[in-house]
Amino acid sequence: MEEYTRPHFFFHGDVGDEKLEEEKRRCHFCQIRSFPTHTRYPITIVNTEDDAVLDPSFRFMDRSILGKGVEPTKREFLTGCECVDSEDCQYNTCNCLQDVEDDSSDDENLYGIDGARPHKKVYAYHSHGVRAGRLRSKVLASRDPIYECHESCACGPYCPNRVVERGRQIPLQIFRTKNRGWGVRSTVDIKKGQFIDKYMGEIITAQEANRRRAESHIAQRKDVYLFALDKFSDPNSYDDRLRGPPLEVDGEFMSGPTRFVNHSCEPNMRIFARVGDHADKHLHDLALFAIRDIPRGEELTFDYVDGVDDSENDALDPDKQKDMTRCLCGSKGCRGYLW
Repeated sequence: MEEYTRPHFFFHGDVGDEKLEEEKRRCHFCQIRSFPTHTRYPITIVNTEDDAVLDPSFRFMDRSILGKGVEPTKREFLTGCECVDSEDCQYNTCNCLQDVEDDSSDDENLYGIDGARPHKKVYAYHSHGVRAGRLRSKVLASRDPIYECHESCACGPYCPNRVVERGRQIPLQIFRTKNRGWGVRSTVDIKKGQFIDKYMGEIITAQEANRRRAESHIAQRKDVYLFALDKFSDPNSYDDRLRGPPLEVDGEFMSGPTRFVNHSCEPNMRIFARVGDHADKHLHDLALFAIRDIPRGEELTFDYVDGVDDSENDALDPDKQKDMTRCLCGSKGCRGYLW
């Protein structure tokens, strides 16, 4: 590990020739130090277990990129809310919350000027107090998508409905585990409902994803890095991008630190679909939130097959076990096999 870090700390601060600049572009430490959030919320890499280093071909990124054949939504179809402030978003007709039901459970003493209760849209997040910015328990226990205000909105960057939009706000550390390769933890305590980071990578077509699976030596190993953007897939949708096979995110060769998060059958995080502009539902974010309090230093995990029906679990069939991937999470409720 020391040999791995030496070139960066001894030479990469220099402005050198073209060969040195190319070496710096491939350096993992240079990549993560280039992130705008590095000073406040750094990503670190440590290994006290063995001599392994990250794959030199892997590239850190702080946002997903569109692969070949994936076109961004045309600007004329993009929309944002015209709310003047955060209260306007919640108590008026915020475009971003058009798919969220009205709520009458909170703020019982709040009435409009005509004495009638105003219609209230529920943010996915607490907007006041010590829990501000954390997912509400009702959302955290569901698989509902999260609808946020975004860069095209008029409500401003401090709107309480812009949590994922503001990006990762905790430091993360990639570390070498004893028996599961690389893992991720935080150097600070994390609270239940807190946003941790997005799963990022190259967004590719379903056809390209299947091609990469076929080329992989072990197809199911490739599935560790591929996540389908299928939350809104609907064969009856008016949007042809939602009728067809969903796009997928491939984080194997380019991604953020969450690419190194391991599976657990009893995880402390869950992935939620996060939507900014409604015209981009087919390109929704994969946002990781803590589903319980996580003390600093505890490994961060999520369930790779969360929500998949395993009622016909092949792990019960001894003849099929030899072709299955054994789970090493070590939790009390471990299912024994990943798939």
